[in-house]
Amino acid sequence: MELHQLRCFVAAAEQLHFGRAAQQLQMLPSALGRQIRLLEEDLGTRLFARTTRAVSLTEDGATLLRDARAILARVEAVESNLRNRSRAGARRLRVGAIDSAAAGLLPPLLRDFRDKHPDIAVQLLEDKTIRLPPKILTGALDLAFVRPPDRADKRLEFRDLLQETAIVAFPQRHSLAKRTSITLADIADEAMLVPDRRSRPHSHDLTMKLFEQAGLTPRIVQVADEKQTIINLVATRLGVAIVPRWTARMAVTGVRFVPLRPKQVGPVGRLPLAAAWLRGSRDPARDAMLAVLEARLRSYAREA
Repeated sequence: MELHQLRCFVAAAEQLHFGRAAQQLQMLPSALGRQIRLLEEDLGTRLFARTTRAVSLTEDGATLLRDARAILARVEAVESNLRNRSRAGARRLRVGAIDSAAAGLLPPLLRDFRDKHPDIAVQLLEDKTIRLPPKILTGALDLAFVRPPDRADKRLEFRDLLQETAIVAFPQRHSLAKRTSITLADIADEAMLVPDRRSRPHSHDLTMKLFEQAGLTPRIVQVADEKQTIINLVATRLGVAIVPRWTARMAVTGVRFVPLRPKQVGPVGRLPLAAAWLRGSRDPARDAMLAVLEARLRSYAREA
């Protein structure tokens, strides 16, 4: 019986809905179901009674839920204590970031942070939003810059930071590449490249919602996982892509970025960025970085 399996079980037991539990844990429902099945096999008993309409706990499941909560609470207390003791001896801050934050927000933030706190070593991990919050829960990260989930894990604290505007990546010789700005109507017939929704739901929905708002349907010709891959595909003239503003800092030969004018002003056409950390935890190094971040956000607001 593994801790990850216990966390999956508790989420499913509290939600009594595998889809919502998977969203809470930011994992695929199929992966959650696999962890539950492995746990049931290890324990030799059924923990859930499943029908086509509902999920409920068995008697053994209800017993395990009580004990699992106590086990996880104790584990989290031990992890928190060890993290605090570790920081007392050597000051370091482990930061996770999605690619947009790593390319745009983090470089000036880390420079300013090092100037103000040269005694704190920062370890940086770049990954997708779906993978970063679980690393905070396991103690592998102290702070992460992510897309805020629709249903936030109550064990995590989120602070909204900014909304990234959208731009369009064109092949350099495309007829629209020299425009100062464009609308959705201008690219209604273009071949579109989009991220895979399973790994990048926010970036995928950015394209879909913008077209929906404009009353149009995107002509999707290719789905790719990594933003760098999408930009390289644009360079090969396979299509165009709607991407966050910070993507323009990924210098790729043969690609030009043009600002997009959405049909309406509002959240559609913007990607939220948030800072996340373990709720209730004390971390002077993390709080110091958040304080420096506030100054960077004021600078970003002036640039936007």
